[in-house]
Amino acid sequence: MEAPAFLSLFEEKQLQAILAPLAGLGRDGPNELYAGQSGQSLYELLWKPLEPSLQGTKVIYVSPAGILHRLNLSTIPVALNSTETIGKQYDMYIVGSTRQLAVSNPKPAANSTADAIIFGGIQYEIDSTNIVPVPSEDGQSRNRGISFDQTDSTLRGDTWRYLKYSEKEVTNIQSQLQKAGFQAEVYKGFAATEESFKQIGKDKPAPKIIHLSTHGFFFPDVKNQHKALRLGSEEPVFKISNNPMIRAGLILAGGNYAWKTGKALGNREDGILTAYEISQMNLSNTDLVVLSACETGLGQIEGNEGVYGLQRAFKIAGAKHLIMSLWQIPDFHTQALMTAFYHNMLTKKMPIREALEAAQEEMRLKRFEPFYWAGFVLVE
Repeated sequence: MEAPAFLSLFEEKQLQAILAPLAGLGRDGPNELYAGQSGQSLYELLWKPLEPSLQGTKVIYVSPAGILHRLNLSTIPVALNSTETIGKQYDMYIVGSTRQLAVSNPKPAANSTADAIIFGGIQYEIDSTNIVPVPSEDGQSRNRGISFDQTDSTLRGDTWRYLKYSEKEVTNIQSQLQKAGFQAEVYKGFAATEESFKQIGKDKPAPKIIHLSTHGFFFPDVKNQHKALRLGSEEPVFKISNNPMIRAGLILAGGNYAWKTGKALGNREDGILTAYEISQMNLSNTDLVVLSACETGLGQIEGNEGVYGLQRAFKIAGAKHLIMSLWQIPDFHTQALMTAFYHNMLTKKMPIREALEAAQEEMRLKRFEPFYWAGFVLVE
């Protein structure tokens, strides 16, 4: 084509009309969206108008805007009660920005090796005999994150539970990585601390693969919920912050203490790793980050600026490929999907995108509902 073509598809309110009724349906929401009538309506609104312009096209790069970030485009069915999806008809690549088409990937560090770091089977309760405080270089407190002193009692009512199948997941993945020639280092239990994660990329290039099997969180902007921000508010800073990179994060070892009390224990990090803290790291040598956690794909949507939060954090840090989730998925089904994904990538030598799609297809063929597998997406 001599020039880009502009196709007007729909207004956001039309998409919201499809998505809004599904919000309170729990696991039935994703099932309806990716296998029911809502999925058919989504296809007809979003994709069908594009098809005349895509004749003869096989490879598609998509840079989503607005609430399109909340969708797994490749798993949208093209017909009601059909197993045929948009992703099966095209080689679809989701990119954070169209500028990535013009930017070549940087060469790996000269001293880089085939290595991986895995976090999982994490103990979220504190154990002062197992978690050893690590002093910073200047001798001051290591808790350089955010203050939880203003955490309100309603938020502190719940804590993060141990993920029963997470340890099995990381053990399986470590075994597969080692068979493929990777040096795979595992941090689990009380050793999966925020300090150990922040050491990645400091003394040597970051590993090729980083896998995190844990809980993730995201708090929407209270202004979007029509709530006034007031000085002296009792809401926690990570809940009301104007910076969406603070309102998203991952829970690491001992994180329940700060989550419940509003502060870290002693001279150590609090175990709540925010997206802002991740964005300050150097992961430019990392090919793949897998966030095997609940709602890690969520974040504040700022018009055409994409999704802030964990997605943007890892991209700013330099990671090239990011797998994340759009909703809470049970850890049993997550470990099954992740085991299949790594088998496809390492043993069958599939590219990352194809390995994920094949693992999701395996779950579908085993008659697992879309709720259990369609929530994981790959951003390049």
